[in-house]
Amino acid sequence: MSLEPVIAQKSPYAVNVEAGKTYWWCACGQSKTQPFCDGSHRGSGFTPLEFPCAKTETVYLCGCKRSATQPHCDGTHRRLQG
Repeated sequence: MSLEPVIAQKSPYAVNVEAGKTYWWCACGQSKTQPFCDGSHRGSGFTPLEFPCAKTETVYLCGCKRSATQPHCDGTHRRLQG
């Protein structure tokens, strides 16, 4: 049985990240603090993805939760139905 995450949005989240900080990307799509985890995944079978940042920059994080380059957007949202 394959779990399907909730599509939080069909576009990336532009996020400013800071060098030396670690972030937790929401993989389930249920977090109220998208694109970051707020613990809503508990009991769902999903686990947030930890990603440390090496430099301060703007990154584009996946909103559809189906990117092959998670947590970064790879454009998969453009191919989703509906």
